[in-house]
Amino acid sequence: MKGRQTTVTILMADDDEDDCMLVREALAESRLTIELRMVRDGEELMDYLYRHGRYADPHISPRPGLILLDLNMPKKDGREALREIKNDPELRTIPVVVLTTSKAEEDIYRTYNLGANSFIIKPVTFAALVEVMKTIGKYWFEIVELPL
Repeated sequence: MKGRQTTVTILMADDDEDDCMLVREALAESRLTIELRMVRDGEELMDYLYRHGRYADPHISPRPGLILLDLNMPKKDGREALREIKNDPELRTIPVVVLTTSKAEEDIYRTYNLGANSFIIKPVTFAALVEVMKTIGKYWFEIVELPL
């Protein structure tokens, strides 16, 4: 990884515990040096990013190099959280990859209009999820230069 710290933090916002577990396993299978942090809804995502409440300690909530964002979550959905992230000058440079089951064209257009960096439909098989995680890691942490 070009001039970056050896471990990158990915923050995953998804209320489906099975999906979170599968992504964790897929990242491990991908052999990427990535620390995965998870939050369960859009409100918790924003608390993490703004370091509110239990996320006040920066050691507990390191700035993510990438956010994996589900669209349909309780309390504050992914669209609302994405809008808030991309409207904040301190957060807008964090890449946001929407990782969702939605195939709706409206969701694809809307999330890109809100500033999403990528839109990925959750793969059906574990092998495909591993390939997606490898590709995400290679692209975002080896090829692309991101602001620190």
